[in-house]
Amino acid sequence: MSEDDRVVTWEDAGTGVLVATIDRRPANALGPPIIDGLNALLDEAERRDTRVLVLTSGIPGFFAAGADIKHMGTVDAESFAAYGDRLRAAVERLAAADLISIAAVEGVALGGGLELAMACTMRVSGADAKYGLPEVRLGLIPGAAGTQRLPRLVGRGRAIDIMATARQVPADEAAAIGLVDRLVPAGAAEEAALVLAGQLSGLSRPALAAVVRTVDAAFDQPFDEGKRYEVEQIHELFVHGEAREGITAFLEKRPPKFG
Repeated sequence: MSEDDRVVTWEDAGTGVLVATIDRRPANALGPPIIDGLNALLDEAERRDTRVLVLTSGIPGFFAAGADIKHMGTVDAESFAAYGDRLRAAVERLAAADLISIAAVEGVALGGGLELAMACTMRVSGADAKYGLPEVRLGLIPGAAGTQRLPRLVGRGRAIDIMATARQVPADEAAAIGLVDRLVPAGAAEEAALVLAGQLSGLSRPALAAVVRTVDAAFDQPFDEGKRYEVEQIHELFVHGEAREGITAFLEKRPPKFG
């Protein structure tokens, strides 16, 4: 794919922040072009040692409308499975990336589009956004970890409600139930995400990564094991992280110089 054909583009926003835009008309269906673009984006983020990635859309009214149903309708079972594997791999690669990712959502984020947003560390939502996992209408269920991430964000009952009814959740409800982290006026999601990215990019990268790991552990481990893991992470940050610089800077009344 040539640079002119890319449907995922990016630009450097300074201080370790990379802003990526998905633009595949008409609705950012997550077909092979976007999957390829996401992988190219993550390659670039690794090359730049990006601290914070902001993911947004270039199409008014759409963050991403979901999986590429037209593509799915033309393939056999083997190709359908291969497509699902490639999409899952790209989403999981984003979720596991050594950076903070922020989805700036305007318009609809449905199906795979919501799964992509949930794979990000945080979600900033415009007031006009809507969210849903409507795969039951196709006789399917979410296939890129939506059935796993949604309950962790909103709880079992709400997750079943959203998936079983295939309804679209308005932004104010999404914020109230914890599906999105910050709610801003319509059209302001990218700007708000960039402000947040600038704040995060100046903090200790090892500490931010440890925050994400320990919070995720709260859902995957018993409480006592989670507490032990927390202690391990604190010790690691003090011995091998940037805690000494942070403490010294505080005592010397100066900004810390994190790497």
